[in-house]
Amino acid sequence: MAEGKETITTGWKLEHTYTSLPQPFFTNISLNPVRSPGLVIANYSLAEELGLNPEALQSDEGVQILAGNKVPEESIPFAQAYAGHQFGNFTMLGDGRALMIGEQITPKNERRDVQLKGSGRTPYSRGGDGRAALGPMLREYILSEAMHALGVPTNRSLAVVTTGEPVYREKIQKGAVLTRIASSHIRTGTFEYAVRGTSKEDLQKLADYTLERHFPGAVEASNRYLFLLQEVINRQAELITEWQRVGFIHGVMNTDNMALSGETIDYGPCAFMNEYDPATVFSSIDVQGRYAYGNQPYIAGWNLARLAESLIPLLHEDQEKALEMAQKEISNFTPVFEARWLNMMRAKLGLFNEAAEDKTLVDDLLRMMKENKADFTNTFRALASEKIDKTVLAAHPDFKNWQERWIARQDSQEETKAAAIELMQSNNPAVIPRNHRVEEALAAADEGDYSVMHELLEVLSQPYNLEESKAEYCTPPGPANVPYRTYCGT
Repeated sequence: MAEGKETITTGWKLEHTYTSLPQPFFTNISLNPVRSPGLVIANYSLAEELGLNPEALQSDEGVQILAGNKVPEESIPFAQAYAGHQFGNFTMLGDGRALMIGEQITPKNERRDVQLKGSGRTPYSRGGDGRAALGPMLREYILSEAMHALGVPTNRSLAVVTTGEPVYREKIQKGAVLTRIASSHIRTGTFEYAVRGTSKEDLQKLADYTLERHFPGAVEASNRYLFLLQEVINRQAELITEWQRVGFIHGVMNTDNMALSGETIDYGPCAFMNEYDPATVFSSIDVQGRYAYGNQPYIAGWNLARLAESLIPLLHEDQEKALEMAQKEISNFTPVFEARWLNMMRAKLGLFNEAAEDKTLVDDLLRMMKENKADFTNTFRALASEKIDKTVLAAHPDFKNWQERWIARQDSQEETKAAAIELMQSNNPAVIPRNHRVEEALAAADEGDYSVMHELLEVLSQPYNLEESKAEYCTPPGPANVPYRTYCGT
C-alpha cells in the first residue's frame, strides 16, 4: 500500500478518466499534510447524494482525507493545467492551490469531480503557498450552497476543515481546506492552454473527452466540434440568465473560471446585488468595472469567443471556413441570451406567454428601480406578494402607469392570477445571501462561533419559502460610508 493512503469505509468510488488525457493536461502530485485538521462543517445531504457515508466522513480518517493528509485507496492525486484571460490578459495557469482526488461515481451513476482547495503547493503555484484561509473557504461553502438552493447551476461544497496552521495574507489567518464537488473542472482556459501549449492531436483528445463527458448528443452531430461550441454557448446563456435572475455578480469572469459544463465555479470576490444598478461591482480588483452585473452577458460572449478561437483547428480543415463557422456561432450568443433573459424576466413578472410590449415593460421597470435605488430582490418579491405599494418603487412618478400596464398584460393571459403569482414566487427568491449577513457569519466563525453560519445556511436552504420568523434576513444593509468590497482570498 502506498504511503499516505488508507482504506476506509466512507463510500468512495473513485475513477480517474481525466488522467487518460495526455500528460500536459495534468501533473500527479504528492500530498502536503497539514498539522492538525479539524472538521468545521460537512454537507451530509450532499455526501449521501455522492454515495458517501456521512458518519465515516466526520470520523478522524474521513477528516484526514478532507484535509489532504490521506486519500482513499483508489485515489491518484493530480493538479490540472490550464490557461486563462485574466481581466483580458492571457496567462498560463493551473491548479496552484488545489488537487483532484478523483471522480466520484454516485449511486445514480453520475460522475463528479472531488477537488481539495487549499491543499498546498503544486507545480502551478507560481510562488504561492498553495493554502487557503478559513474565511474565503466558508464563503464559498455558503454561497455555492445558496446558489444550489436558488436553482442556479453550480459546483457544490462538501466540507470545510481547518488545518491548524496559519495562512499569511494581509494579516495572519486560520488555514482551511474546502472540498469542492463539480461536474468537471474543464474550462475555457483548458482549451486555451491546449491550443497554445500542446499539439492539435492533444487538443482533439481534450475536445473528444469533453464531448463524451458532458455532451453525449455529439454522436448524432455532423460536426462534433461545432456541436461542442453550440452546446457550450447554450449552457452559458442559461447560466448567465440565472445569475441575472437572482442578482448574482461573479466578480472575476476570467476564462479560467468559465466551466464548460455550464456550472458556476470559483466563488472568489462574488456577491449579490442589493440596490438595482447594472454598474454594480464589489470586487476590490475590478477597478474598471469589467465584470459588473450589467456586463456579465457581454463578458460571457467575450469568453466564448476565446473558446471558439481555440476550437478553430478542429472545426474545419480549411481554416478560413473554420473561422467563419466560429464567428457565426459566437454571433448567435447575444440573440440566444437575450431571448432567454426576456423569458426569464417574463417569469419574474408572472407572464406565461409572449407579447410585443414585454421588452418595454421590463425595461421601464428596471429604469424606475435604478432611479429609485430599489432593492432588486425585495422589489420583485413584493411584486410576487402583491406588496409593491410598500416599496420605494411606488413613489416613482411613472410607477402607477407601469402597474396598470402590467396588470393589463397579466389579465390578457389565459392563466389565472393565482397561477401568475405562483410563477412569480417560484422565480423571485424571498432571501439571498446578503453580503452583510455572510460577513457576520464569517466574522463569528473566525472567533470559533459557527452558529451564525449554520442559521444562515438553514435560511438560505429554502429561499423561495421563507418563514416569517426569519424575515430579518430579507433586510438590506444600512447605509455605509465605505462601499462593500470583496476579495479573492489568494
